[in-house]
Amino acid sequence: MPEFERFSYDVLVIGAGGAGLRAAIEAAASGVRVGVVCKSLLGKAHTVMAEGGIAAALANVDDRDSWRVHFADTMRGGQYLNNCRMAELHAKEAPECVRELEAWGALFDRTKDGRILQRNFGGHKYPRLAHVGDRTGLEMIRTLQDHGIHTGMEVHMECTVLGLLVDSGRVAGACGYDREKGLFRLWQANAVVLATGGIGRAFKITSNSWEYTGDGLALAYRVGAELQDMEFVQFHPTGMVWPISVRGILVTEGVRGEGGVLRNSEGRRFMFDDIPDLYKEQTADSEEEGWRYTQGDRNARRPPELLTRDHVARCINREVKAGRGTPHGGVFLDIAWIKTHLPKSEEHIKRKLPSMYHQFKQLADLDITKEPMEVGPTTHYMMGGIRVDGDSQMSSVPGLFAAGEVAAGLHGANRLGGNSLSDLVVFGRRAGRFAAEFAKSNKAATVDEQQLQATASAALAPFDRGLSGENPYQIQYDLQDAMQDLVGIVRTESEMLRALESIRQFRARADHVGITGNRQYNNGWHTAMDLDSLLVVSEAVTRAALLRKESRGAQFREDFPSKDAEWGRHNIVVKRSTDGGMQVEKRPLAPIPEELKAVIEEMK
Repeated sequence: MPEFERFSYDVLVIGAGGAGLRAAIEAAASGVRVGVVCKSLLGKAHTVMAEGGIAAALANVDDRDSWRVHFADTMRGGQYLNNCRMAELHAKEAPECVRELEAWGALFDRTKDGRILQRNFGGHKYPRLAHVGDRTGLEMIRTLQDHGIHTGMEVHMECTVLGLLVDSGRVAGACGYDREKGLFRLWQANAVVLATGGIGRAFKITSNSWEYTGDGLALAYRVGAELQDMEFVQFHPTGMVWPISVRGILVTEGVRGEGGVLRNSEGRRFMFDDIPDLYKEQTADSEEEGWRYTQGDRNARRPPELLTRDHVARCINREVKAGRGTPHGGVFLDIAWIKTHLPKSEEHIKRKLPSMYHQFKQLADLDITKEPMEVGPTTHYMMGGIRVDGDSQMSSVPGLFAAGEVAAGLHGANRLGGNSLSDLVVFGRRAGRFAAEFAKSNKAATVDEQQLQATASAALAPFDRGLSGENPYQIQYDLQDAMQDLVGIVRTESEMLRALESIRQFRARADHVGITGNRQYNNGWHTAMDLDSLLVVSEAVTRAALLRKESRGAQFREDFPSKDAEWGRHNIVVKRSTDGGMQVEKRPLAPIPEELKAVIEEMK
């Protein structure tokens, strides 16, 4: 019988990115015992890959900005499928959270008078993103980690969580294993906060790091929590396309915010060809006006390169399919062209975009101050996730909270750039606070030892099959291929039905996966343990996308290319049925309060 090293906390936080660390800090400040479990090393969370900035209506660069404008921008970007309460709280609390980071030591770029500098970003009406060059996520993690380690939290690094434990319907903790030694661990807790990020590794081309296998969503789903908006997977318009070894690595939207333009192989700025009606009044009608906007002209409108990510990604995809792409299957992103407007442009680019300069120089042997980059869409972000209460972030399972990318609601059908980082701190803080309150007001839960042993036995089963079993790497590779090809940027019913059949076959293969070696440093075992999560989220994405028979935000159905007003009044909710199957249903949106409707109308 496998043995477990046992730990006990009031609040257990799973994930040590921006949301997880902020939740742990807040819970610890409430005086409860806090444990943090992370799949990688502390400080290596995927949050460090968020480059462009954190969105908050500080109004340091343009005093016309306010929480009301930020709220309206977020709702418009999300095609009004957002949880309006979360959008309201996010817009109101983001400035305070940014100032909090500053007080804890974050070194933001500065205006000439010493305030936090803000830059333009897609979908935002005014310059709103506080930034540290193009390394904002890294600075945020550094700040939260440095502050957090002094709060008394205990951190369990390089651990994979295999399952959540429940007691009479409420969360009782989690169990998993140490990835280095292969030993099992139990973390008993009165409340659990999931902050595990997204699902990008379900797709072949992604900006996401290896940890993003949908663990948190699958953990919550298996114990009865509802998932929402799973059809809305964001494909960031600009990832590297060459060389093939770095395909999908993110190219920050900050390049376009600083004046970078998109051109096809014919040299045309194709984004001017297709501007959605919803954004025509806010979009420049000439290249000259677009340039003035990026340089801070308050009377200019934003260039079409700064439209929402879903639209820009589809436009790039269209150019490539029409044969107007680059030699390696992308389009050109050109920041070097600003030399026609700015003296000393090379120094300016290196100062504003230091990571992008080094990334292309080292990985592609390309100097972005002199040459255009080749870019194309890459799977980047999950708008869907665990359905939570807007105020507390608690899921439909008592004691189980979620924050950050793993939670649904804030972004609706499409996320605006920069809202991800403010999402982490605003709702990480709320999740930590309410999880601590729940832990204090509920007696200790009881661990089901049978459930614990069943989880361990299932985890060890692949060792028994050995070489006679299925190869976990091949299953993951085949799944990624199927999702990329059949449930990608452009979707049709026939292709998604093929994807569902493929997922069914992959699940049958995963049930017979086999690995060799021992439990120490066994990457084959780690991959085998990730498969169930990848299969759960892939099926949920596909089933939700099939049910939503319209195109909206990040979902583009070639067989239903228009929006449908009826679907615009519903979210899609996914949950586990009593027979273990996946149930998918329409759920009416909560009505928007009149005072928030007035804000949206005012900002149109």
